[in-house]
Amino acid sequence: MVCFGVSPFPSSELVLLCLVLGAVSSFALELNLTDSGKATCLYAKWQMNFTIHYETTRKIYTIVTISDLGNATYSGSTCGDYQSGPKIAVQFGSSFSWTVNFTKEVSTYSIDSISFSYDTNDNTTFPDAKEKGIFTVYDPVAFRIPLNDIFRCNSISTLEKNDVIQHYWDVHIQAFAQNGTLSTKEFLCDEDKISTTVVSVVHTTMPSLTTTPIPKEKPEVGSYSVNNVNGTCLLATMGLQLNITQDKKNENRFYLKEVNVSMYFINGSVFSIANNNLSYWDAPLGSSYMCNKEQMVSVSGAFQINTFDLRVQPFNIIEGKYSTAEECSADFELNFLIPVAVGVALGFLITVVFISYVIGRRKSHTGYQSV
Repeated sequence: MVCFGVSPFPSSELVLLCLVLGAVSSFALELNLTDSGKATCLYAKWQMNFTIHYETTRKIYTIVTISDLGNATYSGSTCGDYQSGPKIAVQFGSSFSWTVNFTKEVSTYSIDSISFSYDTNDNTTFPDAKEKGIFTVYDPVAFRIPLNDIFRCNSISTLEKNDVIQHYWDVHIQAFAQNGTLSTKEFLCDEDKISTTVVSVVHTTMPSLTTTPIPKEKPEVGSYSVNNVNGTCLLATMGLQLNITQDKKNENRFYLKEVNVSMYFINGSVFSIANNNLSYWDAPLGSSYMCNKEQMVSVSGAFQINTFDLRVQPFNIIEGKYSTAEECSADFELNFLIPVAVGVALGFLITVVFISYVIGRRKSHTGYQSV
């Protein structure tokens, strides 16, 4: 995830490897279970991937990443009955299955357990595996959710056990839906519980600024890859968000104050860095900031973000349109140089014409003699 923090001015796209990330589609799983009366009993939409470590016959540990779930089926998923609760069962590939069980109490329901099975007899996925057979990883999650609430967790959650790492994100789940209707009330995971304050905007006067408004919704997480002539050399999963914060030291300007970066790579590694003492994108409130030329936001000595054709406005947006832009110094210098260059050229032309005129006048007088 990449977060940009924008704050009123106080009173006084990647690590520089020159690589271009190409976006690839990220497949979201979605299941709508209905009972015998065609009423929804369980709804789920989520994304996930798996990293499996296994040993080869040559005693070398190898990593397999399972992220392409486009061929998933849901055989065995059920609304449950009086003896057992609802269950999500997913099969993908030729050797993988994933199951989630739910239970119900008086005022809550629970994501009771998650199990993941893989078959190392699949020589295509697990070439030269030392141990052959079906292996199952079981996690007793026991996560409780208020009854009639839909659970949402856009942040990446990780389960790690034995040789398997499971990543989940963009999760929306409601089990035991009442009367076949999904709830509009959300129960957030701890990672998504960020306080939100609304900015009061009055068009005729300066808006009353509150503290630390942060967007409620988190962005869709995308999968990215970098390819060279030998194939894919980098995979990453991340989302991008503009995160607006405020500082009441001076309510007349805004600027980019903070950048928080967390990149979750599909191989299970994480890169994180933050800087909350920045001062980029300075402009008056009620206007937008624009910079068409390349601009570098230096988060640290090892991590910079390059922007191109940038325009941003965090406050006082009217009718969904940008206000008059405050240009960056690089654009201003270019725009300033154009009229200067034109002026110099005109001055030079006038000088040439004047000199030519003087020379012409002198030549015209040399043809006469006094009598």
